[in-house]
Amino acid sequence: MNRRTTNKPGVLKKLFFSTFYLSAFTFGGGYVIITLLKQKFVDELHWISEEEMLDLVALAQSSPGPIAVNGAILVGYKLAGLPGVLMSVLGAVIPPFVILTLISAFYAAFKSNVIIKTLLTGMKTGVAAVIMSVVFDMMTGVTKSKDPALMIVMIAAFLANFIFHINVVFIILLSAAFGTVRTVLIQKNADRN
Repeated sequence: MNRRTTNKPGVLKKLFFSTFYLSAFTFGGGYVIITLLKQKFVDELHWISEEEMLDLVALAQSSPGPIAVNGAILVGYKLAGLPGVLMSVLGAVIPPFVILTLISAFYAAFKSNVIIKTLLTGMKTGVAAVIMSVVFDMMTGVTKSKDPALMIVMIAAFLANFIFHINVVFIILLSAAFGTVRTVLIQKNADRN
């Protein structure tokens, strides 16, 4: 838990409204909201470091469930413990719940509306750009570390999915196994010295 923010007044309120706002106005899924969480909590509020955010993104991706909710859970816990988790999850879940409830009530009208179809098609381009931004930010974090093992894993994961069409679940599991073994070995070496 991050002690820098737990004692500040309004942290829970800010967590709720930040995740609520991001969730309400984000289209394109979890990868898009992860970028916006980074902009809010790393760049704007400076509550989390960029390295911590990369770790949180990795955990959010490898955990079961929607990435946006997993990201909100991890950020909320990091900043304010269990109350932070509750506020972040509520903020992240309420907007899609309300929006999907309204859309399902008017599904027949939306399904055949040309303007809605065109709007959603146009949003795909914006979503693709934001996802590319996430990929670039994560790649930059790995290359800044100048760790050859991380760079090899990053390139291998890309090639495995893009060229060999290996399921992402297997890539994540193998990367997690590699990271776990590597961390244990590094810890053992540190303990010996």
